[in-house]
Amino acid sequence: MKKIVLASNNAKKMNELNALLAPLGFEVIAQGQLGIPEAEEPHCTFVENALAKARHAAKLSGLPALADDSGLCVAALGGAPGVYSARYAGEPKSDGRNNEKLLADLGAHGNRAAHFVSVIVLVRHADDPQPLIAEGEWHGEILPAARGESGFGYDPLFYVRDFDCSAAELDAATKNRLSHRGQAMQKLIDRLPTL
Repeated sequence: MKKIVLASNNAKKMNELNALLAPLGFEVIAQGQLGIPEAEEPHCTFVENALAKARHAAKLSGLPALADDSGLCVAALGGAPGVYSARYAGEPKSDGRNNEKLLADLGAHGNRAAHFVSVIVLVRHADDPQPLIAEGEWHGEILPAARGESGFGYDPLFYVRDFDCSAAELDAATKNRLSHRGQAMQKLIDRLPTL
């Protein structure tokens, strides 16, 4: 199997990406397994943060690196939490506190439209002049209260109209097919060169 380092230590994200890439002969290794610390994410766009993380992991591992920067954009909040989705309620990161803050900030607002964004970047090496970049979006609405036990992050609050459930109520295979990350990965896989 060909090794790719994932510029993340998120176990659930790791499982999602492994499920998508293993059939293609790729083994995804979390950067933490290689002693690589998390990269800074100082940028205001998903693509810049993903590229910074991928280059950081590739430089320190000597392997091709894959990075995903993703988040939830809520229309009524001007696109927030956006690139700050993982730390919306501050440090330390907490899905529960992020969800509470989102509901508090949204309040009784009538417009509950939201979408997840995922930008996935693959660099063959740290100085790759032509990284592969793929983006996916998943549109839905914010529920007034959490539903479901699966998924992570904002999944319990994200209503998927076509299935009349939250993202946290979907089975893993359906979520991988519909989700922003699943869409971005499929676009990346379609362009994946031989590494």
